[in-house]
Amino acid sequence: MEKEVRETLDLIRPRLQADGGDVELVSVEDGVVKVRLTGACGGCPMATMTLKNGIERLLKDRIPEVKAVEQVR
Repeated sequence: MEKEVRETLDLIRPRLQADGGDVELVSVEDGVVKVRLTGACGGCPMATMTLKNGIERLLKDRIPEVKAVEQVR
């Protein structure tokens, strides 16, 4: 499942990078994906919305085994 998560994050990455940010995969354990938002995304007040409405939604749509996405710092 980690490979699928990495491939999906690669689809999202150009949009984040266009705004000066990025996403880094930290781990995948028991269906929970842990990521770190970096650059402009790391301190953005909209980071939670990006994480839940963007990253988590796309991962769950593409990979049914994904239960949740959590941000780590």
